[in-house]
Amino acid sequence: MIRRVVGDSLGARTSPRNRHLAGIERAYDRPVSATDVPVPTPEAQTATRGGGIGRALGRLTPSGRASVPLSWAFYDFANTIYSYAIVSYAMGLWTIDRLGEGDGNWWFGVAAAASVGLNALVSPVLGAMSDRTGGRMRYLLFFTAVTILGSALIGLTDAVAVGLILFAIANFAYQAALIYYDSTLPLVSTPGARGRVSGIGVAVGYLGTIVVGLLILILDTGSTSTTFFLAAALFAAFSVPLFLIVREPARQGASRFRVADAIGSWSQLRTTIAHARSVPGLGRFLLGRFFYTDPVNTVIVVMSAFVVGAIGLSKANANLVLLLLTVVAVIASFGWGALVERIGPKRTLLIVLGSWCVGLVIVGSVLSVPTLLIGGALLGAGLGGVWTSDRVFMLRLSPPDQVGEFFGLYGIAGKFSAVTGPILYNGILALLLGAGWGKGAYQVAIFSFLILMLIGAWLLAGVPEPPEDHWDERPIVPPDRLAPMTAPLAEDRS
Repeated sequence: MIRRVVGDSLGARTSPRNRHLAGIERAYDRPVSATDVPVPTPEAQTATRGGGIGRALGRLTPSGRASVPLSWAFYDFANTIYSYAIVSYAMGLWTIDRLGEGDGNWWFGVAAAASVGLNALVSPVLGAMSDRTGGRMRYLLFFTAVTILGSALIGLTDAVAVGLILFAIANFAYQAALIYYDSTLPLVSTPGARGRVSGIGVAVGYLGTIVVGLLILILDTGSTSTTFFLAAALFAAFSVPLFLIVREPARQGASRFRVADAIGSWSQLRTTIAHARSVPGLGRFLLGRFFYTDPVNTVIVVMSAFVVGAIGLSKANANLVLLLLTVVAVIASFGWGALVERIGPKRTLLIVLGSWCVGLVIVGSVLSVPTLLIGGALLGAGLGGVWTSDRVFMLRLSPPDQVGEFFGLYGIAGKFSAVTGPILYNGILALLLGAGWGKGAYQVAIFSFLILMLIGAWLLAGVPEPPEDHWDERPIVPPDRLAPMTAPLAEDRS
Protein backbone atom coordinates (compact mmCIF):
# COMPACT_ATOMS: atom_id res chain seq x y z
CA MET A 1 0.00 0.00 0.00
CA ILE A 2 1.02 3.57 -0.53
CA ARG A 3 1.89 6.25 1.96
CA ARG A 4 1.78 9.78 0.77
CA VAL A 5 2.01 13.34 1.88
CA VAL A 6 -0.86 15.67 1.26
CA GLY A 7 0.61 19.09 1.02
CA ASP A 8 3.16 21.61 -0.09
CA SER A 9 6.71 22.12 1.09
CA LEU A 10 7.09 24.10 4.28
CA GLY A 11 10.54 25.37 3.44
CA ALA A 12 9.83 29.03 2.60
CA ARG A 13 8.59 31.27 5.36
CA THR A 14 8.35 34.69 3.78
CA SER A 15 4.66 34.82 2.81
CA PRO A 16 1.64 34.74 5.17
CA ARG A 17 0.65 31.46 3.49
CA ASN A 18 3.95 29.84 4.36
CA ARG A 19 3.91 31.20 7.87
CA HIS A 20 0.50 29.61 8.27
CA LEU A 21 1.81 26.35 6.86
CA ALA A 22 4.66 26.42 9.34
CA GLY A 23 2.04 26.63 12.07
CA ILE A 24 0.26 23.63 10.60
CA GLU A 25 3.52 21.70 10.61
CA ARG A 26 3.96 22.43 14.29
CA ALA A 27 0.37 21.33 14.96
CA TYR A 28 1.07 17.99 13.30
CA ASP A 29 4.36 17.55 15.06
CA ARG A 30 3.22 18.51 18.52
CA PRO A 31 4.73 15.33 19.97
CA VAL A 32 8.10 16.46 18.61
CA SER A 33 9.57 19.73 19.81
CA ALA A 34 11.97 21.81 17.76
CA THR A 35 14.88 20.44 19.74
CA ASP A 36 13.86 16.90 18.82
CA VAL A 37 14.36 17.36 15.09
CA PRO A 38 17.93 17.19 13.78
CA VAL A 39 19.15 20.18 11.80
CA PRO A 40 21.09 19.42 8.61
CA THR A 41 24.81 19.93 9.16
CA PRO A 42 27.62 20.60 6.66
CA GLU A 43 28.65 16.96 7.13
CA ALA A 44 25.11 15.86 6.31
CA GLN A 45 25.09 17.99 3.17
CA THR A 46 28.42 16.48 2.16
CA ALA A 47 27.07 12.97 2.78
CA THR A 48 24.32 13.49 0.22
CA ARG A 49 26.84 14.09 -2.57
CA GLY A 50 27.19 10.38 -3.26
CA GLY A 51 25.52 8.73 -6.17
CA GLY A 52 22.57 6.54 -6.96
CA ILE A 53 20.15 5.23 -4.38
CA GLY A 54 22.31 6.24 -1.42
CA ARG A 55 22.34 9.85 -2.51
CA ALA A 56 18.57 9.87 -3.08
CA LEU A 57 17.89 8.36 0.34
CA GLY A 58 20.34 10.72 2.02
CA ARG A 59 18.39 13.69 0.74
CA LEU A 60 15.28 12.48 2.54
CA THR A 61 16.77 12.83 6.01
CA PRO A 62 18.23 15.74 8.01
CA SER A 63 21.36 13.71 8.75
CA GLY A 64 22.10 13.10 5.07
CA ARG A 65 22.82 9.43 5.82
CA ALA A 66 20.99 6.87 3.70
CA SER A 67 21.24 4.36 6.53
CA VAL A 68 18.85 6.44 8.66
CA PRO A 69 15.64 6.07 6.60
CA LEU A 70 16.62 2.51 5.72
CA SER A 71 17.01 1.50 9.36
CA TRP A 72 13.65 3.15 10.10
CA ALA A 73 12.02 1.19 7.28
CA PHE A 74 13.60 -2.05 8.49
CA TYR A 75 11.71 -1.61 11.76
CA ASP A 76 8.51 -1.63 9.71
CA PHE A 77 9.77 -4.86 8.14
CA ALA A 78 10.35 -6.25 11.64
CA ASN A 79 7.06 -5.34 13.29
CA THR A 80 4.99 -6.49 10.31
CA ILE A 81 6.58 -9.91 10.74
CA TYR A 82 5.07 -10.02 14.23
CA SER A 83 1.72 -8.73 13.02
CA TYR A 84 1.40 -11.38 10.32
CA ALA A 85 3.05 -14.38 11.94
CA ILE A 86 1.59 -14.01 15.43
CA VAL A 87 -1.63 -12.00 15.21
CA SER A 88 -2.96 -12.88 11.76
CA TYR A 89 -1.74 -16.45 11.55
CA ALA A 90 -0.34 -18.48 14.44
CA MET A 91 -1.95 -17.32 17.69
CA GLY A 92 -5.55 -18.02 16.76
CA LEU A 93 -4.67 -21.47 15.47
CA TRP A 94 -2.51 -22.14 18.55
CA THR A 95 -5.46 -21.39 20.82
CA ILE A 96 -7.92 -23.44 18.77
CA ASP A 97 -5.53 -26.42 18.83
CA ARG A 98 -5.79 -26.45 22.62
CA LEU A 99 -9.36 -25.35 23.32
CA GLY A 100 -11.30 -26.38 20.23
CA GLU A 101 -13.10 -24.17 17.73
CA GLY A 102 -15.69 -22.55 19.96
CA ASP A 103 -13.69 -21.77 23.08
CA GLY A 104 -10.48 -21.26 21.11
CA ASN A 105 -11.96 -18.57 18.87
CA TRP A 106 -13.65 -16.88 21.82
CA TRP A 107 -10.65 -16.65 24.13
CA PHE A 108 -8.32 -15.61 21.34
CA GLY A 109 -10.77 -12.82 20.47
CA VAL A 110 -10.94 -11.76 24.12
CA ALA A 111 -7.14 -11.59 24.42
CA ALA A 112 -6.78 -9.63 21.18
CA ALA A 113 -9.58 -7.22 22.09
CA ALA A 114 -8.27 -6.69 25.62
CA SER A 115 -4.77 -5.83 24.41
CA VAL A 116 -5.95 -3.33 21.79
CA GLY A 117 -8.64 -1.87 24.06
CA LEU A 118 -6.24 -1.24 26.92
CA ASN A 119 -3.82 0.35 24.50
CA ALA A 120 -6.54 2.63 23.15
CA LEU A 121 -7.37 3.73 26.69
CA VAL A 122 -3.82 4.51 27.75
CA SER A 123 -2.35 5.71 24.44
CA PRO A 124 -2.99 9.40 25.26
CA VAL A 125 -1.09 8.87 28.51
CA LEU A 126 1.76 7.04 26.78
CA GLY A 127 2.09 9.87 24.29
CA ALA A 128 2.00 12.51 27.03
CA MET A 129 4.64 10.59 28.98
CA SER A 130 7.18 10.77 26.16
CA ASP A 131 6.26 14.39 25.44
CA ARG A 132 7.06 15.35 29.03
CA THR A 133 10.15 13.23 29.65
CA GLY A 134 11.63 12.98 26.14
CA GLY A 135 13.46 9.91 24.93
CA ARG A 136 11.01 8.30 22.52
CA MET A 137 13.65 5.84 21.37
CA ARG A 138 13.98 4.61 24.95
CA TYR A 139 10.25 3.86 25.17
CA LEU A 140 10.28 2.31 21.71
CA LEU A 141 13.11 -0.02 22.72
CA PHE A 142 11.32 -1.08 25.89
CA PHE A 143 8.01 -1.95 24.23
CA THR A 144 9.77 -3.63 21.31
CA ALA A 145 11.68 -5.84 23.74
CA VAL A 146 8.45 -6.74 25.57
CA THR A 147 6.79 -7.70 22.27
CA ILE A 148 9.72 -9.91 21.26
CA LEU A 149 10.05 -11.55 24.66
CA GLY A 150 6.32 -12.19 24.98
CA SER A 151 6.16 -13.74 21.50
CA ALA A 152 9.08 -16.05 22.20
CA LEU A 153 7.73 -17.14 25.59
CA ILE A 154 4.47 -18.30 24.00
CA GLY A 155 6.54 -20.93 22.22
CA LEU A 156 7.76 -22.27 25.58
CA THR A 157 4.38 -22.96 27.15
CA ASP A 158 1.47 -25.31 26.53
CA ALA A 159 -0.70 -23.68 29.18
CA VAL A 160 -3.46 -21.86 27.31
CA ALA A 161 -4.07 -19.22 29.98
CA VAL A 162 -0.35 -18.41 30.18
CA GLY A 163 -0.08 -18.27 26.39
CA LEU A 164 -3.04 -15.92 26.03
CA ILE A 165 -1.76 -13.62 28.77
CA LEU A 166 1.64 -13.51 27.09
CA PHE A 167 -0.04 -12.74 23.77
CA ALA A 168 -2.10 -9.95 25.32
CA ILE A 169 1.05 -8.43 26.84
CA ALA A 170 2.99 -8.77 23.58
CA ASN A 171 0.19 -7.29 21.49
CA PHE A 172 -0.31 -4.39 23.90
CA ALA A 173 3.43 -3.68 23.73
CA TYR A 174 3.34 -3.93 19.93
CA GLN A 175 0.57 -1.32 19.76
CA ALA A 176 2.39 0.90 22.27
CA ALA A 177 5.65 0.65 20.33
CA LEU A 178 3.89 1.93 17.21
CA ILE A 179 3.02 5.16 19.03
CA TYR A 180 6.70 5.92 19.56
CA TYR A 181 7.82 4.52 16.21
CA ASP A 182 5.42 6.80 14.34
CA SER A 183 6.60 9.80 16.34
CA THR A 184 10.21 9.22 15.25
CA LEU A 185 9.37 10.02 11.62
CA PRO A 186 10.48 13.68 11.99
CA LEU A 187 13.85 12.42 13.27
CA VAL A 188 14.57 10.43 10.12
CA SER A 189 13.02 12.60 7.40
CA THR A 190 12.78 16.21 6.32
CA PRO A 191 9.26 17.74 6.34
CA GLY A 192 8.95 17.56 2.57
CA ALA A 193 10.11 13.93 2.44
CA ARG A 194 7.94 12.39 5.13
CA GLY A 195 5.49 10.89 2.68
CA ARG A 196 8.29 9.23 0.72
CA VAL A 197 9.98 7.87 3.84
CA SER A 198 6.63 6.61 5.11
CA GLY A 199 6.03 4.97 1.74
CA ILE A 200 9.38 3.20 1.94
CA GLY A 201 8.39 1.91 5.38
CA VAL A 202 5.07 0.55 4.13
CA ALA A 203 6.65 -1.13 1.10
CA VAL A 204 9.40 -2.72 3.18
CA GLY A 205 6.80 -3.69 5.79
CA TYR A 206 4.82 -5.70 3.28
CA LEU A 207 8.02 -7.41 2.26
CA GLY A 208 8.26 -8.53 5.89
CA THR A 209 4.81 -10.09 5.63
CA ILE A 210 5.76 -11.96 2.46
CA VAL A 211 9.14 -13.10 3.80
CA VAL A 212 7.83 -14.55 7.05
CA GLY A 213 4.84 -16.07 5.28
CA LEU A 214 7.14 -17.85 2.84
CA LEU A 215 9.38 -19.04 5.66
CA ILE A 216 6.40 -20.49 7.52
CA LEU A 217 5.30 -22.17 4.31
CA ILE A 218 8.74 -23.58 3.40
CA LEU A 219 9.57 -24.72 6.93
CA ASP A 220 5.99 -25.93 7.48
CA THR A 221 5.97 -24.59 11.03
CA GLY A 222 2.22 -23.98 11.26
CA SER A 223 1.22 -22.77 14.73
CA THR A 224 4.03 -24.65 16.49
CA SER A 225 6.61 -23.14 18.81
CA THR A 226 8.95 -22.69 15.86
CA THR A 227 6.71 -20.00 14.36
CA PHE A 228 6.76 -17.99 17.59
CA PHE A 229 10.53 -18.32 17.92
CA LEU A 230 10.99 -17.43 14.25
CA ALA A 231 8.83 -14.31 14.50
CA ALA A 232 10.55 -13.16 17.69
CA ALA A 233 14.03 -13.71 16.24
CA LEU A 234 13.28 -11.90 12.99
CA PHE A 235 11.59 -9.02 14.84
CA ALA A 236 14.67 -8.65 17.03
CA ALA A 237 17.17 -8.92 14.19
CA PHE A 238 15.55 -6.39 11.87
CA SER A 239 14.69 -3.85 14.59
CA VAL A 240 18.32 -3.60 15.77
CA PRO A 241 19.48 -1.21 12.99
CA LEU A 242 17.01 1.46 14.09
CA PHE A 243 18.42 1.56 17.62
CA LEU A 244 22.03 1.47 16.45
CA ILE A 245 21.78 4.12 13.73
CA VAL A 246 19.04 6.62 14.62
CA ARG A 247 20.04 9.11 17.31
CA GLU A 248 17.48 11.22 19.13
CA PRO A 249 18.69 14.67 20.22
CA ALA A 250 18.41 15.46 23.91
CA ARG A 251 15.11 17.08 24.76
CA GLN A 252 15.46 20.56 26.24
CA GLY A 253 13.14 21.22 29.14
CA ALA A 254 12.36 17.55 29.78
CA SER A 255 10.84 16.88 33.19
CA ARG A 256 9.31 14.13 35.25
CA PHE A 257 5.92 12.78 34.27
CA ARG A 258 3.20 13.59 36.76
CA VAL A 259 -0.34 12.36 37.38
CA ALA A 260 -1.56 15.80 36.34
CA ASP A 261 -0.03 15.23 32.90
CA ALA A 262 -2.04 12.03 32.49
CA ILE A 263 -5.24 13.81 33.50
CA GLY A 264 -4.41 16.61 31.09
CA SER A 265 -4.08 14.17 28.19
CA TRP A 266 -7.63 12.97 28.78
CA SER A 267 -8.89 16.52 29.11
CA GLN A 268 -7.43 17.24 25.69
CA LEU A 269 -9.34 14.27 24.28
CA ARG A 270 -12.62 15.68 25.54
CA THR A 271 -11.74 19.04 24.01
CA THR A 272 -10.96 17.39 20.69
CA ILE A 273 -14.34 15.63 20.65
CA ALA A 274 -16.05 18.97 21.28
CA HIS A 275 -14.10 20.56 18.43
CA ALA A 276 -15.01 17.70 16.07
CA ARG A 277 -18.72 18.27 16.66
CA SER A 278 -18.41 21.74 15.15
CA VAL A 279 -17.13 20.41 11.80
CA PRO A 280 -19.97 19.42 9.42
CA GLY A 281 -20.06 15.69 8.75
CA LEU A 282 -16.95 14.82 10.76
CA GLY A 283 -18.73 13.14 13.65
CA ARG A 284 -20.91 11.08 11.30
CA PHE A 285 -17.84 10.06 9.31
CA LEU A 286 -15.95 8.90 12.43
CA LEU A 287 -19.00 6.92 13.59
CA GLY A 288 -19.28 5.33 10.14
CA ARG A 289 -15.57 4.57 10.25
CA PHE A 290 -16.05 2.66 13.48
CA PHE A 291 -18.61 0.41 11.77
CA TYR A 292 -16.83 -0.25 8.49
CA THR A 293 -13.37 -0.77 9.99
CA ASP A 294 -14.81 -3.28 12.46
CA PRO A 295 -15.06 -6.04 9.81
CA VAL A 296 -11.78 -4.97 8.19
CA ASN A 297 -9.78 -5.16 11.41
CA THR A 298 -11.43 -8.41 12.50
CA VAL A 299 -10.95 -10.23 9.18
CA ILE A 300 -7.22 -9.52 9.44
CA VAL A 301 -7.15 -11.24 12.84
CA VAL A 302 -9.44 -14.22 12.24
CA MET A 303 -8.75 -15.15 8.60
CA SER A 304 -6.38 -18.06 9.28
CA ALA A 305 -8.77 -19.67 11.79
CA PHE A 306 -11.66 -19.18 9.35
CA VAL A 307 -9.80 -20.76 6.46
CA VAL A 308 -8.89 -23.80 8.57
CA GLY A 309 -12.14 -24.19 10.50
CA ALA A 310 -14.77 -23.17 7.94
CA ILE A 311 -13.15 -24.08 4.62
CA GLY A 312 -11.20 -27.08 5.90
CA LEU A 313 -7.80 -26.17 4.46
CA SER A 314 -4.57 -27.13 6.17
CA LYS A 315 -2.57 -24.58 8.13
CA ALA A 316 0.00 -24.45 5.34
CA ASN A 317 -2.67 -23.72 2.75
CA ALA A 318 -4.23 -21.12 5.05
CA ASN A 319 -0.87 -19.38 5.17
CA LEU A 320 -0.68 -19.49 1.37
CA VAL A 321 -4.14 -17.92 1.06
CA LEU A 322 -3.15 -15.11 3.43
CA LEU A 323 -0.02 -14.47 1.40
CA LEU A 324 -1.99 -14.28 -1.84
CA LEU A 325 -4.47 -11.83 -0.31
CA THR A 326 -1.60 -9.67 0.95
CA VAL A 327 -0.12 -9.48 -2.55
CA VAL A 328 -3.55 -8.59 -3.97
CA ALA A 329 -3.94 -5.84 -1.36
CA VAL A 330 -0.56 -4.32 -2.22
CA ILE A 331 -1.22 -4.31 -5.97
CA ALA A 332 -4.79 -3.03 -5.70
CA SER A 333 -3.86 -0.15 -3.39
CA PHE A 334 -2.10 1.56 -6.30
CA GLY A 335 -5.31 1.44 -8.32
CA TRP A 336 -7.39 2.78 -5.46
CA GLY A 337 -5.00 5.69 -5.06
CA ALA A 338 -5.46 6.62 -8.72
CA LEU A 339 -9.24 6.34 -8.35
CA VAL A 340 -9.20 8.68 -5.36
CA GLU A 341 -7.46 11.27 -7.49
CA ARG A 342 -9.95 10.76 -10.31
CA ILE A 343 -13.37 10.66 -8.60
CA GLY A 344 -12.62 11.77 -5.03
CA PRO A 345 -12.22 9.95 -1.70
CA LYS A 346 -15.89 9.60 -0.71
CA ARG A 347 -17.06 7.95 -3.93
CA THR A 348 -13.98 5.75 -3.94
CA LEU A 349 -14.60 4.68 -0.35
CA LEU A 350 -18.23 3.85 -1.09
CA ILE A 351 -17.08 1.69 -4.02
CA VAL A 352 -14.57 -0.03 -1.74
CA LEU A 353 -17.21 -0.75 0.90
CA GLY A 354 -19.51 -2.05 -1.83
CA SER A 355 -16.80 -4.44 -2.99
CA TRP A 356 -16.39 -5.63 0.59
CA CYS A 357 -20.13 -6.28 0.87
CA VAL A 358 -20.02 -8.36 -2.32
CA GLY A 359 -16.94 -10.23 -1.10
CA LEU A 360 -18.56 -11.00 2.27
CA VAL A 361 -21.70 -12.32 0.55
CA ILE A 362 -19.60 -14.60 -1.68
CA VAL A 363 -17.45 -15.91 1.18
CA GLY A 364 -20.36 -16.37 3.57
CA SER A 365 -22.93 -17.87 1.22
CA VAL A 366 -20.98 -20.96 0.18
CA LEU A 367 -18.06 -22.28 2.20
CA SER A 368 -15.72 -23.58 -0.49
CA VAL A 369 -12.25 -22.95 -1.85
CA PRO A 370 -13.45 -21.24 -5.09
CA THR A 371 -15.76 -18.84 -3.24
CA LEU A 372 -13.02 -18.17 -0.69
CA LEU A 373 -10.56 -17.23 -3.42
CA ILE A 374 -13.05 -15.08 -5.36
CA GLY A 375 -14.55 -13.35 -2.34
CA GLY A 376 -11.19 -13.18 -0.60
CA ALA A 377 -9.69 -11.45 -3.62
CA LEU A 378 -12.38 -8.76 -3.37
CA LEU A 379 -11.71 -8.37 0.35
CA GLY A 380 -7.94 -8.25 -0.17
CA ALA A 381 -8.24 -5.73 -2.98
CA GLY A 382 -10.61 -3.60 -0.92
CA LEU A 383 -8.31 -3.68 2.09
CA GLY A 384 -5.90 -1.23 0.49
CA GLY A 385 -8.79 0.88 -0.75
CA VAL A 386 -10.22 1.44 2.72
CA TRP A 387 -7.02 2.93 4.09
CA THR A 388 -6.18 4.83 0.90
CA SER A 389 -9.53 6.57 0.52
CA ASP A 390 -10.84 7.12 4.05
CA ARG A 391 -7.63 8.82 5.11
CA VAL A 392 -7.86 11.31 2.25
CA PHE A 393 -11.57 11.88 3.00
CA MET A 394 -10.68 12.58 6.62
CA LEU A 395 -8.25 15.21 5.38
CA ARG A 396 -10.87 16.79 3.19
CA LEU A 397 -13.30 17.08 6.08
CA SER A 398 -10.80 18.51 8.59
CA PRO A 399 -9.68 22.14 8.90
CA PRO A 400 -5.93 22.25 8.15
CA ASP A 401 -4.98 23.63 11.56
CA GLN A 402 -6.86 20.83 13.36
CA VAL A 403 -5.93 17.79 11.29
CA GLY A 404 -3.38 16.50 13.78
CA GLU A 405 -5.94 16.87 16.56
CA PHE A 406 -8.73 15.12 14.64
CA PHE A 407 -6.54 12.30 13.41
CA GLY A 408 -6.25 11.27 17.04
CA LEU A 409 -10.02 10.60 17.00
CA TYR A 410 -9.62 8.86 13.66
CA GLY A 411 -7.12 6.45 15.18
CA ILE A 412 -9.20 5.86 18.32
CA ALA A 413 -12.26 4.96 16.21
CA GLY A 414 -10.17 2.34 14.43
CA LYS A 415 -8.72 0.93 17.64
CA PHE A 416 -12.06 0.55 19.37
CA SER A 417 -13.49 -1.17 16.31
CA ALA A 418 -10.58 -3.60 16.65
CA VAL A 419 -11.89 -4.31 20.16
CA THR A 420 -15.58 -4.87 19.39
CA GLY A 421 -15.01 -6.81 16.15
CA PRO A 422 -13.22 -9.87 17.57
CA ILE A 423 -15.60 -10.00 20.53
CA LEU A 424 -18.68 -9.97 18.26
CA TYR A 425 -17.35 -12.41 15.68
CA ASN A 426 -15.84 -14.90 18.13
CA GLY A 427 -18.80 -14.57 20.47
CA ILE A 428 -21.16 -15.60 17.66
CA LEU A 429 -18.90 -18.52 16.80
CA ALA A 430 -18.62 -19.74 20.38
CA LEU A 431 -22.39 -19.51 20.91
CA LEU A 432 -23.45 -21.20 17.67
CA LEU A 433 -20.73 -23.85 17.61
CA GLY A 434 -21.78 -24.78 21.12
CA ALA A 435 -25.38 -25.03 19.89
CA GLY A 436 -24.35 -27.50 17.19
CA TRP A 437 -24.54 -25.22 14.14
CA GLY A 438 -21.25 -26.53 12.76
CA LYS A 439 -19.88 -24.58 9.81
CA GLY A 440 -23.10 -22.57 9.66
CA ALA A 441 -21.78 -20.67 12.69
CA TYR A 442 -19.01 -19.26 10.51
CA GLN A 443 -21.53 -18.12 7.91
CA VAL A 444 -23.60 -16.25 10.50
CA ALA A 445 -20.45 -14.63 11.88
CA ILE A 446 -19.40 -13.52 8.38
CA PHE A 447 -22.85 -12.05 7.71
CA SER A 448 -22.57 -10.05 10.95
CA PHE A 449 -19.68 -8.30 9.20
CA LEU A 450 -21.98 -7.54 6.28
CA ILE A 451 -24.48 -5.82 8.58
CA LEU A 452 -21.76 -3.67 10.13
CA MET A 453 -20.36 -2.80 6.71
CA LEU A 454 -23.79 -1.72 5.44
CA ILE A 455 -24.31 0.48 8.51
CA GLY A 456 -20.93 2.09 7.91
CA ALA A 457 -21.69 2.68 4.23
CA TRP A 458 -25.08 4.21 5.10
CA LEU A 459 -23.50 6.60 7.58
CA LEU A 460 -20.77 7.50 5.10
CA ALA A 461 -23.29 8.20 2.32
CA GLY A 462 -24.84 10.94 4.46
CA VAL A 463 -21.54 12.77 5.03
CA PRO A 464 -21.20 15.91 2.86
CA GLU A 465 -18.02 15.93 0.78
CA PRO A 466 -16.33 19.33 0.65
CA PRO A 467 -14.83 20.32 -2.71
CA GLU A 468 -11.14 19.64 -3.23
CA ASP A 469 -10.23 23.31 -2.74
CA HIS A 470 -12.47 23.73 0.31
CA TRP A 471 -9.45 24.44 2.48
CA ASP A 472 -6.78 26.82 1.28
CA GLU A 473 -3.92 24.79 2.74
CA ARG A 474 -2.77 21.19 2.31
CA PRO A 475 -1.45 19.87 5.62
CA ILE A 476 1.10 17.10 6.08
CA VAL A 477 -0.48 13.91 7.36
CA PRO A 478 0.97 12.30 10.47
CA PRO A 479 1.55 8.55 10.28
CA ASP A 480 -1.10 6.27 11.65
CA ARG A 481 -1.69 2.56 11.99
CA LEU A 482 -4.67 0.35 12.56
CA ALA A 483 -4.24 -2.81 14.57
CA PRO A 484 -2.91 -5.21 13.76
CA MET A 485 -1.63 -4.37 10.30
CA THR A 486 0.34 -1.34 9.23
CA ALA A 487 -2.02 1.22 7.82
CA PRO A 488 -0.86 3.12 4.76
CA LEU A 489 -0.87 6.82 4.16
CA ALA A 490 -2.36 7.96 0.90
CA GLU A 491 -0.43 10.58 -0.98
CA ASP A 492 -2.85 12.86 -2.67
CA ARG A 493 -3.53 16.53 -3.16
CA SER A 494 -7.07 16.16 -1.83
